[in-house]
Amino acid sequence: QVQLVESGGGLVQAGGSLRLSCAASGSTNSINVMGWYRQAPGKQRELVASITVGRNINYADSVKGRFTISRDNAKNTVYLQMNSLKPEDTAVYYCMVSTHWTWGPVQTYWGQGTQVTVSS
Repeated sequence: QVQLVESGGGLVQAGGSLRLSCAASGSTNSINVMGWYRQAPGKQRELVASITVGRNINYADSVKGRFTISRDNAKNTVYLQMNSLKPEDTAVYYCMVSTHWTWGPVQTYWGQGTQVTVSS
């Protein structure tokens, strides 16, 4: 089992910045992918960015050049630096981790979500 605790959401004006953090605990040795998803009202949850234990990174096209994902394996923490925020970035942001297949069936865990609101 992996437990996730998120922090860093809030209200910011358009053009501003926020940094999200997500700390994992429990069976952290099994973690492969760490990432962030978001869900806006009335929309499906979508991938924002992900990073593997080998630091392969993937971004949604809508955030490329504005958001940066990073992870500190020693602290079992993933970060999302969000710059040049736009009102359309407003959503609940969820941390996600998934385990490596060498540890058995891949398991996916989710954080509780943190609200990001960008005012125009």
